[in-house]
Amino acid sequence: MTTISTLFLLAGLLLFISVLASRLSARLGLPLLLLFLGVGMLAGEDGPGGIQFDDFFTANLVGQLALAVILLDGGLRTDKASFRVALKPAAVLATWGVVATVGLLGIFATWFLDVDWRFGLLLAAIVGSTDAAAVFALLRNSGVRLNDRVKSTLEIESGSNDPMAILLVTVLVDVLLHPEQAGVGGLLVLLLKQAGLGLLFGLAGGKVLALLLKRLNLAEGLYALLILSGGLLVVGAANLLEGSGLLAVYIAGVIVGNQRSHATEHVLRVMDGLAWLAQAGMFVVLGLLVTPSHLANYTWQALGVALFLMLVARPLAVASGLLPFRYQPREVAFVSWVGLRGAVPVVLAIVPVVMGVPDSKLLFDIAFTVVLLSLLVQGATIPAAARLLRMELPPRDEPSDRRQVWVGEEAALPMFEYRVALDSQAEGRHPDELAEAFVGADIRCIALVRQGVLVPMAPDLRLRPKDSVWFIAPEGVADALARVFGSAAQDMGRNAQFFGEFTVAPDCQAGDLAMAYGLRLEPSEVSLRLDRVLESRLGRPAVVGDRVQISGFVLVVREMGSQGQIGSIGLKCPLPGVLSEPA
Repeated sequence: MTTISTLFLLAGLLLFISVLASRLSARLGLPLLLLFLGVGMLAGEDGPGGIQFDDFFTANLVGQLALAVILLDGGLRTDKASFRVALKPAAVLATWGVVATVGLLGIFATWFLDVDWRFGLLLAAIVGSTDAAAVFALLRNSGVRLNDRVKSTLEIESGSNDPMAILLVTVLVDVLLHPEQAGVGGLLVLLLKQAGLGLLFGLAGGKVLALLLKRLNLAEGLYALLILSGGLLVVGAANLLEGSGLLAVYIAGVIVGNQRSHATEHVLRVMDGLAWLAQAGMFVVLGLLVTPSHLANYTWQALGVALFLMLVARPLAVASGLLPFRYQPREVAFVSWVGLRGAVPVVLAIVPVVMGVPDSKLLFDIAFTVVLLSLLVQGATIPAAARLLRMELPPRDEPSDRRQVWVGEEAALPMFEYRVALDSQAEGRHPDELAEAFVGADIRCIALVRQGVLVPMAPDLRLRPKDSVWFIAPEGVADALARVFGSAAQDMGRNAQFFGEFTVAPDCQAGDLAMAYGLRLEPSEVSLRLDRVLESRLGRPAVVGDRVQISGFVLVVREMGSQGQIGSIGLKCPLPGVLSEPA
């Protein structure tokens, strides 16, 4: 009993310290995942904690379980619209991108470390794929708003490149242990089984779980357990048949998350906590597993591998993979830089140790150091890289909070919270007056909170700065209503600088705009709608922030419609004496 109590005490203490460390992470600008690793390392045998932990089997179990939970949560929060703009390029990066990265890095590692080529390729395969846990966590908590194309490419790639990485690691371990049995045909069959069965189980499992979520009437807390247990069933079934369980659970999460029902909000709220628990637990355990004094023995080797990976192998693989999709050079550079390594490489590095590959501890130590450097260098510089490469979009006008009150199996009342900013259009006005300005939209104010106290809705009520106002409103007007509550001066400055001084309707005739401003269009473009001209010149699905330069003027996609069409276009005029600016 004492042993169990001690285990509970240690587990609780480590997670408790990890959560409290999140405040330090925000102040220092360090990735929170790095601090989780740090807590585990400090608690380990070389740290003040002095805990002796070298159980690779347990660490592998914890890692696989945590990755399943993290990928399920990531899939639940992936909008299906992401696949419209990024499925093909992300699929190329998840296959060719991994192979190219492993090939280039493997050649370098073989020469740099002076090892057998199979050993060098195995090291490259371990660290060759991006990590979903790191990408999801850092992109969503970096405070940077990216355009949908780049954000979706990174998230879909990290969620779907595990089959290729697992395949390469499995094959290379087999080549090292049983070189006489390796064959090209077997490799192709294994790859097809990994990806094909992963996709099949993900689609089937996701549809079944979405149907159950919609049809079953359970206690609120049980919906998330239903999805979690179903996700683990999908992982186990796919793995048993040599498919990719991690790909399957991600696809299942995407399907469930995009089938909205009365239980979806409960699932998302609970899964958010479970995903954080999984990340914290996994990184703390992996931190316990490593011995920092051993890492110091291979610092220069790991540094060389990490630098080549970040500055040569990953950029070349991404550039070649995205070449057919007409990504801008700065988008390619940002996708290359945010090729974050995290728990997946460490978990993959455990496989050779468990399988008994000679000198596999060397692989583990170098892979772990590469992950540390990736989180420390790449993870901590995401905001700076976004600003340097001009990838950051202005903050979006959106509600402070949003909820749904389900009044039927498929009927819900969307509720939105807005906070009154100083000098906003809402200041000094009655909430009903704001609602009436949206003609044809059924908008109703249901609550006003001032200094933490609910205020009665009197006819002479006037909104003040910092008031919190709740509306029931259609989803389509939520962002437009948010602009009423934002600071007019700040919004005008930041939006005009990025999107331009004027807003143009997407269905206006391009020729009319050309005559008004002196734009030089191609003869075939004069009779087209303006959004068609943008789409033609972009040559790819449009997203917010896309820009096209015409005669020194810049047309910028300002908003996208619910069906993937351009909703509004910004017109940015050239400065006096300036003919053009980089698009």
